[in-house]
Order: sequence, then C-alpha cells, then structure tokens
Amino acid sequence: MNARRLIAVDIGNSATKVGWFDDTAERVGTLPRPVATGKFKTGEQPGDGFVAVLPAEASEWQIVSVHREGTRILCDWIAANRPNDVVRMLGCRDLPIEARVDYPERVGLDRLAAAVGANRLRTANRPAIVIGAGSAITVNLIAADGAFEGGTILPGFRMSAEALFGADLLPLALLAPNETPPPLVGKNTEDAIRSGLFWGAVGAVREVVAGISTTLAVSPQIFVTGGDLRQFTQYLGAEGQFVPDLVLSGIAVAAVR
Repeated sequence: MNARRLIAVDIGNSATKVGWFDDTAERVGTLPRPVATGKFKTGEQPGDGFVAVLPAEASEWQIVSVHREGTRILCDWIAANRPNDVVRMLGCRDLPIEARVDYPERVGLDRLAAAVGANRLRTANRPAIVIGAGSAITVNLIAADGAFEGGTILPGFRMSAEALFGADLLPLALLAPNETPPPLVGKNTEDAIRSGLFWGAVGAVREVVAGISTTLAVSPQIFVTGGDLRQFTQYLGAEGQFVPDLVLSGIAVAAVR
C-alpha cells in the first residue's frame, strides 16, 4: 500500500458495502478490520451519511463488483466528488488465492475476497467453509492448503420472497437483516413465509455444510459473513463464527500484497 488511505468496496447486486482501513491493514498475518463502514443501494449515488464516514485525505479505492452499472455510477461519483482519489478495479488474479474451479474468472469476486479473508483466520492446514449472504446465499469451501474449491449458491431471502410473491394471493413477506428468527409455525401467511425463508435457508445451509464436511479428512472451520446471516451462526454448531465485513477485509489483504 502507498500513503493513500485504502477504501475497500464490495458492489453487489442489491447493496454496495464500503469500508476504509488505516495502517493496521499493514500487519501481515492478521485480518485487517475497517475503521468505518457504510452501505447504500447499488445503482444509486452515495448519500450524505455514507460520505461522512469516508477519510478526508486522498484515498485509493479497491473495488470488487458483480454489477457493471453500479460500478459505473460509483466511479463517476468518485471522479466528480473526490478527484484526488485513485480507483482500482480488482479481478480474480489480483486476489492472493488459487481458484481450483472450471472458470476462475467467472467466480463472484466477493466470494473470492471472503475466502482471502478467511485464510487469515483459519488454522493452518485445516479446511474452512465460508457462508455469505447477499442477493444469494453462498457456501464455499477453502481447502487445507488455502485454495478456493468452489461451492453452492442458493437464493437469498429477498429473492425467495419475491419468487413466492409471484404466486396469486401470496404477499411479499421480507426478513430484515438482523431480525429475530421467526417462529417455526407461522400463525398467518406472512409469518409462515418468513418462517420458510429463514428455516428453509438454515436447513439447506446445514445440509450443504454437513455434506461437504463428509468429504474432508479434517473437520472444517466455519465462517459466516453478511448481515442476513448473523442469526445463522448459532445454528451451525460450535465451529460457527460470525465475521462482519469479511469481503472488505479480504480486499484489504489483497491491497497489502
């Protein structure tokens, strides 16, 4: 890293997450943690609340993105509002991790960045599973040697809710990111849908984790990230650990390199 502050950005299909890092990101061997974070809707310009958390000095933006239009809008905003800043778009080869998959360049960069961050947290020579939430829920395997092995992609809460909303007479019932887990037995249609969204996802993730674990010689560590999955962690056994901002921290690891 140079003298500029690092601003890490994860542009997803629905939300853009941003975090800036100070010199603690220079500590090789530890997981960098953002000094401050912000979030806004992908495809919209940042609001005043987001701008307030940004460092005043010249910064370098390092961005992973799965949304081209959202990327264009943010880059235009940076050019207009922070002309002294530098913007760097990251690709799979910029992230310090081997991707042992059919098409590494097609893997969502948020998945790879989270795996980079998890490699700083996991015990050496022990595999890990990283579970993340956004528009989709992903369950990804990191091998004992640190390589990204691929994983499973499931529809996220909103995507599933909107699919059900397409049926006649079913309402749109959404789950807030840190909402208390709904009762298993919903007493009305909306609560029954929320129950299905949450507990169906918990069951699917647990089944995938259990299935992956049976293929491994050593039981994996489990890292959970993303606001929609904070409540998941307690249902994944003693190995489950919630790590906020794991994607942003992974970007910071790549920046140190």
